[in-house]
Amino acid sequence: MTIRRGLLSDHFEGVAVKCLALVDANPESSNQHEVTGSEPLVRILGHDDRKFPKGGADHRFPATYIWLGGEQEALSEEGWLSWYDSRRNRPKRSAEWRLYYQGNAVTQMMKPGDILFLARKLDGHLLFIVTPDGGTIRNQLLWLFGLDEQIGMKFESQEIGGNNDAELDFAARYVLDELGIEPEEREADKLDRLIEKFGLKFPTTVVFSGLARSSLPEVNAQDAPDEALLLWMEREEQLFRRLERRIVAERIGGGFALDDGADVDGFLAFSLSVQNRRKARAGAALENHLAAVFDAHRIRFAHGVETENRNRPDFLFPGQAEYRDAAFPTARLTMLGSKSTLKDRWRQVLSEATRIDQKHLLTLEPGISENQTDEMRTKLLQLVIPRKLHQTYRPNQQEWLMDVSGFIGLVAGRQGE
Repeated sequence: MTIRRGLLSDHFEGVAVKCLALVDANPESSNQHEVTGSEPLVRILGHDDRKFPKGGADHRFPATYIWLGGEQEALSEEGWLSWYDSRRNRPKRSAEWRLYYQGNAVTQMMKPGDILFLARKLDGHLLFIVTPDGGTIRNQLLWLFGLDEQIGMKFESQEIGGNNDAELDFAARYVLDELGIEPEEREADKLDRLIEKFGLKFPTTVVFSGLARSSLPEVNAQDAPDEALLLWMEREEQLFRRLERRIVAERIGGGFALDDGADVDGFLAFSLSVQNRRKARAGAALENHLAAVFDAHRIRFAHGVETENRNRPDFLFPGQAEYRDAAFPTARLTMLGSKSTLKDRWRQVLSEATRIDQKHLLTLEPGISENQTDEMRTKLLQLVIPRKLHQTYRPNQQEWLMDVSGFIGLVAGRQGE
């Protein structure tokens, strides 16, 4: 192994999932903010009532409510959840478990048919995650937690650990990032030594990408291009987050204060700049590492050159001169878009090289929904995904996906004609 990683069990004890019924998602239908529990949920939350008593200590579960709606902006709110047997004082009747949730911006978004994931962290903190059914986020969470594709109206649960555990590789960390969880690095000291020379300043992405590759000398892009691309991206992400932590800590330590109070606008602007930098650098890093993979295979390409109407595909094979030469066979031209995350932005590549009917798009996003991949097929867009990420897709999608090695073989064949 070239990178030491943690495990999913470092963060979670167990998870439960169900499809929300009308009475679960609409308090007006039951006059309660409650989700009906079941025995699988008891295995995750326990047999003890966790309520706010009229007197005494508060035993409720601390909770983070999260709405992940795909194209919609993610929402997150802190709060609590109550868990109790509504028939506790009627011993002759079987238990009837209830999960009582707060009314907030997240629970106001949910509706019947949405999917609820309830994940218990090691410290007892609960994640109340709601996402629409059939979407990419739903697929990613099912894969991360090792849950069955068929989601019913009653809770199904899964304990995390043993045979149901996952190494926190690139795909797993991608999904955890959607939940606002950043795993601790097993190689923090090593990473800190690598970035020490940068002090409190980000180097260019080209420099950072080169450092990531040089720190993994055993990775061979010629023999294993799919593995190399993921390992390089994972290492650069590790390095970036370690340096970002230092720089952000320094900025926060300096404070956000004005003569007449707190500089709220300044803080919000800084927070937004952190998020934007992450997204921009991830996309640039992917292009850097792809170029290194193509170089290792002696593939001729042009990076970011103009085609028509000021469009600039990320990669054009074999190059701009051949593309502009009307006599050059169209069948030997290839274009590749590159997006670290996809969302709904894949349509952008469709107009980037009009001479080429069959477009290719490489992304690192796991578990994209079937609705989106079906539409890509109809638009003659071939998705290219590193081989290891294929496991996050459904079997019929996997049959259609192309991996990096396959794409290189395609381009090399066209350049050898």
